[in-house]
Amino acid sequence: MIWDLWKKGFYAWEETTAKYVESWMKSPLLLGPSGMMLGGAMKAKAAYDKAASSWVGNLGLATKRDQERALHVLNQLESRMIDLEERLAELKKKEDERA
Repeated sequence: MIWDLWKKGFYAWEETTAKYVESWMKSPLLLGPSGMMLGGAMKAKAAYDKAASSWVGNLGLATKRDQERALHVLNQLESRMIDLEERLAELKKKEDERA
């Protein structure tokens, strides 16, 4: 009985709070500055990433971009090797069938 009363009170509070928060989250007073802060943060992150990549590259180490390119080439080579192995297996099977 006390539990049901508590649940009803909680649901009433949650519904009222949700309506208030939802209306506030749609407000231009919140969205404008939040968007500007997010934009600024993204610009700062891009500048940091560029500086870090340049710094790592100047040390002679592979940057993330270099690693991604190398990984792409390795994946292509692996695919080609798998294709060649399959072709060889087919040719060997045909040869065994003829003999």
